[in-house]
Amino acid sequence: DFTLHGYARAPGAEVEHVALVSGDLCSEEPPLVRVHSECFTGDSLGSARCDCGDQLAAALQTIAASPGGVLIYALGHEGRGIGLLGKLRAYGLQDEGADTVDANLALGLPIDSRDYSLSAAILQDLGLDAIRLLSSNPAKQEALESCGVRVAARVGMHVPPRPQNAAYLATKRARMRHDPPPDEAWELLRRGILATAPDPAGAELVTRYGPFASGPVVLAQLGQSLDGFIAPRSGVSTQLTGPEDHEHLHRMRALVDCVVIGAATAIADDPRLTTRLVPGDNPVRVVLDPAARVQPTSRLMSDGEAPTLWCVGTDAPTIAPPADHVTILRLATDNRGRFSPGQVRAALRKRGYHRQLIEGGGRLVSAFLAAGELDRLYLTTAPILIGDGVAGISFHGDAHLAGALRAPTRRFQLGADVCTELTFTPLAASSAEVSDDVVRSGVPAP
Repeated sequence: DFTLHGYARAPGAEVEHVALVSGDLCSEEPPLVRVHSECFTGDSLGSARCDCGDQLAAALQTIAASPGGVLIYALGHEGRGIGLLGKLRAYGLQDEGADTVDANLALGLPIDSRDYSLSAAILQDLGLDAIRLLSSNPAKQEALESCGVRVAARVGMHVPPRPQNAAYLATKRARMRHDPPPDEAWELLRRGILATAPDPAGAELVTRYGPFASGPVVLAQLGQSLDGFIAPRSGVSTQLTGPEDHEHLHRMRALVDCVVIGAATAIADDPRLTTRLVPGDNPVRVVLDPAARVQPTSRLMSDGEAPTLWCVGTDAPTIAPPADHVTILRLATDNRGRFSPGQVRAALRKRGYHRQLIEGGGRLVSAFLAAGELDRLYLTTAPILIGDGVAGISFHGDAHLAGALRAPTRRFQLGADVCTELTFTPLAASSAEVSDDVVRSGVPAP
């Protein structure tokens, strides 16, 4: 049983909220509070394009099972504040391939314009000095705290994804900082244990990452277009592949000791190279920069989010670490002024980094591939044609097709993208039977 309280900004005001109160709000532990944004399509019509209806039902059940709590239903929050008609227009753009963020921006609408001041006033009226916020969205906590609400804890709110909203949920994690769902199989994989999982999502993780979840390995990951480019002529490629591939990349980062990029990628993309989309520790970030071109103000050199190894040539100018988290490693270069892949692999292993991910750019991954220094290559192809730009995999091949580089393969569907895994060392016996198959939801295709 809930008691329903109605609130308005002022008598006759258009902005109205309701608060559903359950149990005792004066218990020793701060009560659970869910601030639920109005969603006509999800809450009333049961649309599966979002997770709002499922979230509403789960939140009410969770609060009812607790000693006491509140669900504030925030009217006027439809579509993160853009209104029902704005949301329907955004849906039209999403049907054409845009994600929820880009659709709003294309319409000239804000990504999120929700106002939490009335919700904060309701909590004050109910006499709540502190709350446990039932939400996976850190921005919601920040907004309430800016209105004077003391959030003692934030409790993750996760419901099972549906096929219709998987990309939407991935976008919220990739571009709106939402927490990833907990996953027992993933935690076991991170600890180097080849787990089994009864649920399809966990089984897919085991199938995809289990073969290299422990032991020394050198991996490479690259996303490119169908015609083999990682970026257009501008060099900007951050949105080439979809959110599912971004999550896949972050999972790979979480399973290795270090992630390696070249100076050109560090300068062009200014990446963070963290595991922010999935649970897991950030790897050591390695920048191969023979001429010491990367600026000290770049994220890798200044943000302190993870240790950074700055590899520079022995003939490069004398430099000092720009921050405490940066270590400089001098390596010899060849007659072209480059580091050899074998030299890099050995130097990193000497420092204890036995699990290495070569992330970019295309020339670096291609160099490791041509030198025979890769154990596995994950090549994600996006269903687009760029026509001209920055090349992806490219190396001096044989003059005849018979001499082409071949390897056992597996393929994974990542939203609209397809990831092909090429294995240059033997697959673990547990996964050999799925070679050459497309794997979806952890089940080998027939």
